[in-house]
Amino acid sequence: MKKQSSLLKISFCFLALVLLTMPVFSQSKLLVGSWRLTAADKILPDGSRVADYGTAPRGIAIFTADGHYVVEIFRSDRLKFASGDRAKGTPEEYKDAVLSASCHFGTYTVDFAKGTITFHTERASYPNWDETTRVSGFTLEGDTLTWRVPARPDGTIPVSVFSRMP
Repeated sequence: MKKQSSLLKISFCFLALVLLTMPVFSQSKLLVGSWRLTAADKILPDGSRVADYGTAPRGIAIFTADGHYVVEIFRSDRLKFASGDRAKGTPEEYKDAVLSASCHFGTYTVDFAKGTITFHTERASYPNWDETTRVSGFTLEGDTLTWRVPARPDGTIPVSVFSRMP
């Protein structure tokens, strides 16, 4: 009888764990896949929207079914290192390399009711985001995914727009 009770408790705990994790994966199922960057803009404090990463930024976002993600955004016009050696750049070349890209990866959760994606960032090209959690509002309209990052210190709000890749 004691064995059956322990087995029943273990089975119940396993079932509870499965049921608790299912909504996260089923909610995020709509985002699963690869997304191509179509715009990387910013909203200025006056409400106008301008390009943030040049006229033709490049990038990708990948969301996996098990809750992992990677985002890479690159400015369209990037300064090449004159030396041809990334260990021998000038201060201007290093600054441009850092400011022309935004990359991060980790795990994510989606709350469709609130319209938010929570990025649990493991590592990022901006070290201050390493091992942080950031929440972004998002919309998903057909095959277009858009999210807004919280405002930067200068008051601008980055907006990333992606289209689903076939």
